[in-house]
Amino acid sequence: MRQIAFYGKGGIGKSTTQQNTAAALANQGNQIMVVGCDPKADCTRLLLRGHRQMSVLDTIRDLGDAEHVTLDRVVAEGYGGVKCVESGGPEPGVGCGGRGVITAIQTLERLGAYEEDLDFVFYDVLGDVVCGGFAMPIREGYAEEIYIVCSGEYMALFAANNISKGVQKFAQRGYVRLGGLICNSRMVENEYELVEEFARRLNTHMIHFVPRSKDVQRAEINKKTVLDYDETLPQASEYLAMAKKISENDRFIIPTPISQDELEDLMRSYGILD
Repeated sequence: MRQIAFYGKGGIGKSTTQQNTAAALANQGNQIMVVGCDPKADCTRLLLRGHRQMSVLDTIRDLGDAEHVTLDRVVAEGYGGVKCVESGGPEPGVGCGGRGVITAIQTLERLGAYEEDLDFVFYDVLGDVVCGGFAMPIREGYAEEIYIVCSGEYMALFAANNISKGVQKFAQRGYVRLGGLICNSRMVENEYELVEEFARRLNTHMIHFVPRSKDVQRAEINKKTVLDYDETLPQASEYLAMAKKISENDRFIIPTPISQDELEDLMRSYGILD
């Protein structure tokens, strides 16, 4: 069983990328579980065709005690048989959002969710936060593979560089490694070459370049992953290709983050910053 965490700047399309990758891996015959680690509890929406899965924290509040929670209350089956879990979060203005991640993973462990015949477990982690409970998938050794979703935009690469610093730190005391960058294209000038060079400087690789396509938005409007919406679309082939690359990936490294000055110089060299 391979446990993978997806990180990336907020709004970069991380959850969309993660869900379409999960759908593609399921389409290729793998058993998948997705654990949404965002308090908004929207990391499995497309896999569940718009169904709002009851989060672990909401279930605990509803039942009044974590000991009464059962797997069938917190795990829903989505496209391709993907098992979907949402950690949830505290009530607005109360408590730490990271607690939902900690509670969800511990609850799933106690209920034996990880003992099932799973090929992959995905953790979809809030934005570019790698502190507190949001870092638990890598800090506690659950996720041993990290993929960073980015684009050729400055703030996306800035966030990816910061996430790499977190991975580097946790890698020194565990087995977590960076598996690569996923470029979710924003059609920035020289984007492919820029992200490839940025990956090289991090000592990793761009595992896939996902072209921008309106079909992704069309599928989302219909509350589906692209494969579920129309498996004949070119974008469906992109996600299938990326899933195959992740499945076959054997390049896992400790990243070498660059300085902010070096990042800015890199952006200028590709004509992104004046």
